[in-house]
Formats: sequence, C-alpha cells, structure tokens
Amino acid sequence: MHKQDFYNDIIDDETEDFNLREQLDKYLIHWRWFLLSIFLGLVLSFLYLRYTVPSFEATTTILVKDEKKGGMLSELSAFADLGIGGSMINNVDNEIEILKSRTLVESTIKKLNLNVSLFVTGKVIDLDIYAKSPIKAFFINKTSSFDKADVVFKCNLLNDNSFQLETEKDNVIGLDDENVILSAKKEFKFGEKISTRFGTLVVTKTQFYEKNKDGKFKNILIVIQTLDDLTEGFRKKLKVDPISKTSSVVSVSISDPVSKKAEDFLDNMIQIYNEDAAEDKNYISENTSKFIASRLALIAQELDGVEQDVETFKKSNKLTDIESEAKLFIEGSTEYDKKGVETEIQLNVVSSLLDFIKKSTNSDLLPTNMISDNADASGLISSYNQLVLDRNRILKSATEENPSVVKLNQEISSLKSNVAASLRRMQSNLQIQNRDIKSQEGILNSKIGKIPVQERQFRVIARQQKVKEELYLYLLQKREETAISLSATEPNARVIDVAKADKDPISPKKKIIYLAGMLLGLLIPFGVIYGNDLLDTKIKSKLDLEGKTQIPFIGDVPTSDDIAELIKSESRTSSAEAIRIVRTNLEFMLTKVPEGIAKTVFVTSTFPSEGKTFISVNLAATFALSGRRVLLVGSDIRNPKFGEYINVPSVGLTNYLSSTDKDVRDYIIKHEGYKNFFILPSGVIPPNPAELLMSNKVDQLFAELKKEYDYIIVDTAPVSLVTDTLLIAKNADTFVYVMRANVLEKRMLNIANTFYKEKKLPNMCIVLNDTDSTKGYGYGYGYGVRVEKKPWYKKLISK
Repeated sequence: MHKQDFYNDIIDDETEDFNLREQLDKYLIHWRWFLLSIFLGLVLSFLYLRYTVPSFEATTTILVKDEKKGGMLSELSAFADLGIGGSMINNVDNEIEILKSRTLVESTIKKLNLNVSLFVTGKVIDLDIYAKSPIKAFFINKTSSFDKADVVFKCNLLNDNSFQLETEKDNVIGLDDENVILSAKKEFKFGEKISTRFGTLVVTKTQFYEKNKDGKFKNILIVIQTLDDLTEGFRKKLKVDPISKTSSVVSVSISDPVSKKAEDFLDNMIQIYNEDAAEDKNYISENTSKFIASRLALIAQELDGVEQDVETFKKSNKLTDIESEAKLFIEGSTEYDKKGVETEIQLNVVSSLLDFIKKSTNSDLLPTNMISDNADASGLISSYNQLVLDRNRILKSATEENPSVVKLNQEISSLKSNVAASLRRMQSNLQIQNRDIKSQEGILNSKIGKIPVQERQFRVIARQQKVKEELYLYLLQKREETAISLSATEPNARVIDVAKADKDPISPKKKIIYLAGMLLGLLIPFGVIYGNDLLDTKIKSKLDLEGKTQIPFIGDVPTSDDIAELIKSESRTSSAEAIRIVRTNLEFMLTKVPEGIAKTVFVTSTFPSEGKTFISVNLAATFALSGRRVLLVGSDIRNPKFGEYINVPSVGLTNYLSSTDKDVRDYIIKHEGYKNFFILPSGVIPPNPAELLMSNKVDQLFAELKKEYDYIIVDTAPVSLVTDTLLIAKNADTFVYVMRANVLEKRMLNIANTFYKEKKLPNMCIVLNDTDSTKGYGYGYGYGVRVEKKPWYKKLISK
C-alpha cells in the first residue's frame, strides 16, 4: 500500500508539473505581444519623462532655540545678570508647527510676489522662467480682489521699448482715468503703469532682456494665481522635520519645478520667521518700557513735591543741621529707618503690580524685573508672560475657539491668580515687617521727646524724600535694562546651511518610471490573456476534461489544413497522426467484440458542426488503409454531410429502409481511392426519420452487415437535438463522442456524463476535435516531415 501511494505521488507530481508547463505555454506563445507591449510601455515612459516638468527639492537646516534640549548659545549671555535673553522658552515641536503655519507661508509668498508668475508657452507644457525672465511684472496699489484673482495675461514683446498685453477675460485691463473700458489688447511701454481690475500693473525689463535678442521668450504669460490656492500648494510641498530626537536642529525642505524659486522661498521664510520671533520677544520689553515710563512720570511729580516741602520747612524754621543735635538718638534709629525705606519701596512696587494685574487681560504682559527679592513671584511672572506670548502667536493663525488657545486661557487665568496670591502674601509680609519697624521706631521717638518738634517734622519730610528718590533711581535702572533688551534681540533660529537645491530632480524618477512602464507592458498582455482565459467557458484541451468526466479519452485531433482531404497512407500531418492514434486507442475499446463479427463504431456529438462526420470519414479511411474491410454508414439522415468529403449518390440508407424489396448492397458503393473502403450513404432526407430508425429492419441490417465487414463506422445525429442516435444505439460496440475545442462549452459536459452514467450510449469514449496544434504534443514526430512555419503576423491574420 505504501508503495502504491509512492507511485501515486509521482504521478500527481508529473501531472502538476505538466499543468504548470501548460499554464506557461498560454503566455509564452504570445511572447511577441509581450515584447510589443513592453516596447510601447518604454515609449510611453520616455514621452512621460520628456514632457513632464521635473521637480527639484531645496533644503535648509536651522538650529532652533530649545531649552529642553540644551538650547543654542545665546548671543546675549553677557546680559544674563540683567534678566535678558533667558525669558523666552521655546520648544522644537511648537516651532515646527509655526514654520508650517499658513500665515508664515502666505507672508513669504507675498514678499517674493510668487502669486504673479511668468511662463513661456511650449508645445506641450508651459515653462516657468522665474530665474531667467527677460521681464519683471508686479502690481502696485493692489485692490481687495487681487488675492482672489485667477487670470492670465499674454505679453508679446514687440521691441526694446514696448510690448503688447492681452487677456482672455473682459473688463480686466485698459481702464483709463475715468474708468472707461478700453481695448482688451493694447500696446504699452516698459515701466508704464497699467490700470487693471486688480491694481496697477508695471512691467519692466531685467538683466536677461538683452540675452533674449533671439526672441526665445517673445510671448510670455503673466499668470496671477489665487493666494489661498497658492498658499495651500506650497504648504503641501513644505516639509519640516527634526534631524533627530535629541537635537534641536530642524531640516526645512520644499520642492518646485524651479530650483531657484525653492531656494529663495526657504531663505525668505526663515528670515520672516526670525523677524516675527524677534517682534514677539520685543513685545514684552515694549510693554515693560511703557509701564516704567508711566511710573517714572508719577514718581517725578511726587519727588518734586516732597523736595519743595523740605525747602519750605527749612526756610520757615530757619534750620541748617538739626541732626547734629540729636546724633546719639538718630544713630540708634538709623538701622530701622533704612529698613523702613526698603519696606516702603517694596510695598509701593507690589501695590502697583496688583493694580496692574486687576486691570490686565489675557493678552497683556506683566512687567518683569520689578521684584528682585522674591524669586517665587519673579518666576511666576516670567512663566505668565511666556504663556501670553504663546497664546498671541497661536492666535495669528487660529481663533479663540482653538483647543490650544482655550487651554492657554485656562493656564493664564490660573497662573494670574497664583501671581496675585504670591504678591498679596508678599504685601502682607511687608506690612507686618513695616509695623514692626514702626513699633521699634516709636520707642526711639519717645526718647527724642526733648528734641524740638521741628526736628520730628523734618525727619518725616526727609524720609518721604528718600523713598521717592530711591524709587525714582530704581525705575531709571529698569528703563535702561529694557532699552538694552529692545536694541539687542537675539534670533529665534540660527541658519546652519542656507537653502540649496539638489542637481537631480526628485520627481519624476527615471529608473522608477521606466520600470513602471516595463511592468505595465508585462501586465497588460498578461491581464488580457488571463482575463480571456478566465472568461472563456469553451473546452480547449484535454486539461479541461480532467476531473470533470469519467468517460475514457482516446485522443485529440488538431485543426486540419484541409478538412475535405481524407487521410492517405502517405499523410504525415498532425491531424493524420492524431487520427491514427485515435484508431489505435479505439482498438482497446473493442477488445470484447467476438472474432468474425464486425466491430461497430458509432460516432456522435452534442451539437452539429463539431466534426463528427470528419472523424467518421477519416476513421473509416485509416481502418481501410490498415487492410481491414470497412463500411462507413451515414445514419445522420436529417442533415447528411458525406457530400463534403466524398462524392456519394443521393440514394442510400433511407431508401433501403423505406423499401420492401431492395437489397442493401444495391446502395453500398466503393471508394475509388481505397481498396477496402465501402460507403452506405444517408440517402434522401425522409419526412419521418424517427419512424424509419425505429423499424426492425435497422437491427436486421446491422446483423447482416456485421457478417460481411471487419469494421462498421456509423456517422449518427447529435444526441442533444434528436433521438435518432438513441434509437439505434444498441447496435454499437462503442460510441465515439466527438467534442470540438473552442466551440463546446464546459457546462455541456453534463450531457455526455449523463449518457455515460445512464449507459444510454454503450462503451463511450471521447475524441477532442479541432485542437490547437501549436499546443499539442508533436504529432508527426519521427517521420522527417518538414512543416512550414508561418510568420507570426500571418498566423494572426489566419486567426
């Protein structure tokens, strides 16, 4: 059993290998179509590359200040003791989003005037002449509709001084001072102001104008694009990515058909980005400067008033050096007096800040560097200002409803409360400290009771004067620090590599396009062949019969070059060899026929025109050539076809069956080209064929003929249309069921399988007719026959 399974596995492997070869043959036989398709694919790839505008990528790298990753060395580190250069805390992720923002891209487009482009009309595509244009076009006094304009002006260069401008749209150019519409096609001078619906257009010559004497750029298109669409297009092409997770170096790149335009865009975008960041940083200093200026004006007035009080008091009391008289007591109270002055200053500053916080909104910045003795309050104010800056920067390209803005508003409100609470705690501590100082000072004052009242009054006035002076000097110092911060703002990003475009375009990639064209050339014929094979329901070869029927298969007959020519002894065509193979295999189907009795072979098919008559005639001929006595009977009495192959008389089987006194030998003729080939024609088509075939005379006829011949080949009617064949089927020793390739559908196998299963057609076997000889197994091998090979185009014509 194990040995038998081993042999079965070998057979299955051979069958599977054979099937694989058959599948490959389906495609290899059309190799010329594959070559042609690949050639066309490569031609299309070449044309695509020839007429597709290449895109070049420009890249710049910048170092973004990011304190989370170590940041970049500040140029203002020398002023760190003044609190300058360390208040801005940046994050690379936030800066990347700002670099990709619509506002920044739009500002760059406006600065470079990129929404006004110049093109030269080509045969297939228009060429952008941004870098080498002989003219420059720009608009001044732009109208509100300029950013939404989408129009093309055609500029025809006439000579060195003038040009002609035209547009397809009406009411665009040629408006005079009274807004009267003039001609839409008019001649203008270079540098002349041309009124349009979008603003005043000015066209000037560039340094490349003299190089354009050959007229290469004679007709130039001035294209105005919608700002929103252009901005969105640049944003899609813009890429901003960090070099690594551990560094704050960012790579910024953009692709464009003109490499110079891409480089200019990146350089200007980084410049605008740094300018905007500098404005944000200066915003804090400017607000602080305004606050200090207002406080200085107020303190100056108060200080002037106190000094006038001192002058008046001394004049009225005629005092010069009162302190010398109370030196001992004053020295004891000096320390408390000094502490009281400092406390008053801090209380004044804290009170002013609390008043400012109450009046401020979420967009207002708090003054910095005002409180030097409380690190907690100073840190909270710096964090608060940073949040306000982040909120204001995001609002440039977002709305109040943006989740980031809402979150920042919440953080700002919370932090403002913390700042106010910290200042109130500080105020409470200072008030307690002030009360303690005054208490100690009261003790000393009680000891100075003997000092004249004038001395006590003068000390009060002098203390007020000192407080105002100290506060005035403090504000002057902060004003200078703020001025330094305004005049020395560091850039937010430092350019490492300026924008540089690659020499090779990033698209289209030649190798990829050619590879795609080649693959497409392979896939198209493959898909056509595969789809045709998938949708084809016809039987084509023996492979289509395997596993779908149990009827024995005795051979297939390739397409014959001349179906009217019968097989002869010298025939060496593939169809002749196939008929001989069928004859040999048919012998195995007739082994049970007794000796001395003719072996009767009935030939039928499912439908007409499947070649059963062709098979019948040639089978009879090949048996006759082997020296056997053969009779060919035409029992397809409804549609006889013998006349297409053999010259036969009009009388025959039907005449015999309808007569009562005739001998069947009177209707049998001998084929002149063969020694033992006899034919019983079908005869005249009767009106009642079924009744004739049902008569007992048919059985008697076959019983009599079987004694006189070695083989009887009977050409019968198709079994699916009429019952004629079934009526005489009992007289057959075997049935050859002919199926025509590329004609009979696979589902029609059920008809043959039903006859085989119900045994209505005894000893059935299948012959496949009209198969493709180019996919056969080499009929005629070994006979030395030279078959003429037709050129492939003739084969296509014959098909």
